[in-house]
Amino acid sequence: MQTTAFYVALDRKLFDKAGIDVEAARFEAPNQIIDSLVSGRADLGAPGAAAGITALAQAKFPGTFKVFGLQGGSIKLNRINDGLIVDRASTIKTFADLRGKSLGHLPGIQWRTISRHMVRLAGLDPDKDIRLVELAVGLQVAALIAGTVDATLSLEPVGSIAVALGQAKRAITNPCAAAIADPFYSGVSVLTTKFLGERPEIAAKVVEVLDEATRIANAEFDTVRQILPKYTAVKVDQTGVVAQPYLRGFSDLDATDIASYQALVDLFYSEHVLSAPMKVEDLMLKKTEVGL
Repeated sequence: MQTTAFYVALDRKLFDKAGIDVEAARFEAPNQIIDSLVSGRADLGAPGAAAGITALAQAKFPGTFKVFGLQGGSIKLNRINDGLIVDRASTIKTFADLRGKSLGHLPGIQWRTISRHMVRLAGLDPDKDIRLVELAVGLQVAALIAGTVDATLSLEPVGSIAVALGQAKRAITNPCAAAIADPFYSGVSVLTTKFLGERPEIAAKVVEVLDEATRIANAEFDTVRQILPKYTAVKVDQTGVVAQPYLRGFSDLDATDIASYQALVDLFYSEHVLSAPMKVEDLMLKKTEVGL
């Protein structure tokens, strides 16, 4: 759902109209997107690239990235990003109830770190009191139903579809926004400084296109949701139940957004994944860098 603006840009041929030929490459895990950027195989990560992994990669390869959009959810604004999902018969209501149980999460260091943090906030030891299990999105609800895991920390639209089909329920809606920052952003739009330096005019056009697509996705979501089956595993009869994400384009970003992203990066430092504090403001694309 965090990638909705990119689907809009493709579907409405906004890149074509801007004179840009974009090759979309799909990856199965968040880490792979950032790896493709670091290696130079990709120039930008579409909205929804892993926000935490981007910061980790920046720390390892300073000056490699510029973030120009944020995606996630908000309790205050009623935009769902994630949920603690459990079987419909489960008695689990909080992360504290997971003592001695298992929690599934997206593969990769971002959601493992967030999961460990959420468990720790609940007074549990993530190394002793719970079993963390990496699960691809398509396997999460099936694992709950089969009893392979007791709960999942899932991104949308897993929760919305599972609840609508009666297969599972949300024990908590937007737990990350409640515990880390509201709004909470786990996705970013990101480009490489190499791309920005070598093709600044094209980079500026990309930013403008995705800003336009973000405005469309936010303002016309009831229409936009109909294109999801074309680009995602969401089925035609499920489009009406998926929750609208909270998407922020480059021209939208403000101090609240930066502070929210900073809270996520601070979490990575507190969980000893980042070896030193990082100021996310230094990671954000500046208007002067793209002439906007």
